[in-house]
Amino acid sequence: QVQLVESGGDSVQAGGSLRLSCVASGSTASGAPASVCNMAWFRQAPGKEREGVAFIYARGGAIGYADSVKGRFTISRDNLKNTVFLQMNSLKPEDTAMYFCAACGYSLAKNNYSAWGQGTQVTVSS
Repeated sequence: QVQLVESGGDSVQAGGSLRLSCVASGSTASGAPASVCNMAWFRQAPGKEREGVAFIYARGGAIGYADSVKGRFTISRDNLKNTVFLQMNSLKPEDTAMYFCAACGYSLAKNNYSAWGQGTQVTVSS
């Protein structure tokens, strides 16, 4: 199975930046390496549903963002290192949440993804 480990979460002031990383390892149920999986970032604030933030496909590199982060967040991946990044700029207090890496799915629907990391906390203070 695919394992995901996130890092980079922290507490920052509004307007600041953070870069999250997620390293993928293992293989899919069919035996393919984790590098073939589409990757995504989700977040969940206390008392709220988990929501999709950004995705990046393994083939073709298609990228998509939630409207709330467009123009501020950038998703990228390093296939040689099986790592996906989320560069977050101009952070707002409403970006405060636990951020989760997900793999082997598509779009920004959480039910589409079969592998999840443990999460990394991002806290933005005003």
